[in-house]
Amino acid sequence: MAVKDALIAELKHEASLTRKMLERVPADKKDWKPHEKSMSVGRLATHIAETLLWFSHIRHIDDFDFGKDYDLTSRVAASQEELLGLFDKNLTSALNDLSAMSDDDLNSVWTVRRGDHIIMQLPKKVAIRGWGFSHQFHHRGQLSVYLRLLNIPVPGMYGPSADELM
Repeated sequence: MAVKDALIAELKHEASLTRKMLERVPADKKDWKPHEKSMSVGRLATHIAETLLWFSHIRHIDDFDFGKDYDLTSRVAASQEELLGLFDKNLTSALNDLSAMSDDDLNSVWTVRRGDHIIMQLPKKVAIRGWGFSHQFHHRGQLSVYLRLLNIPVPGMYGPSADELM
């Protein structure tokens, strides 16, 4: 099996779990945050939908420079429909980009820098695990806490939750 096939299967599975979480985000509370240093629930949910862009960045930008390749705009989806539409659009792009990659592509090096300062260099398959998958899981976990604090039922992810037996 090609490495990309395993990554695609995992992405499809995890995306279905992430979508369940995003479907619970209350548009009428998008400005709520648990702490002054925290992202708002609307920004966090939008950011989760945006994490899928890393698959495309990793495929298309071999030498990623935060100083020029990263949009620092803090977008917040205005509605549930916009949030899920952004997630679905970015998921389709991520799946298409993974589908187009060979094992050689996935073994090639991805560099992350800020100007002349090299932050890290990783094989693209490792970058996809960290910057694509783990990044999304981290924020999805944060979102589950936000939902709990807002008294919104938290869906089960890898088993039942206190609100959903699956």
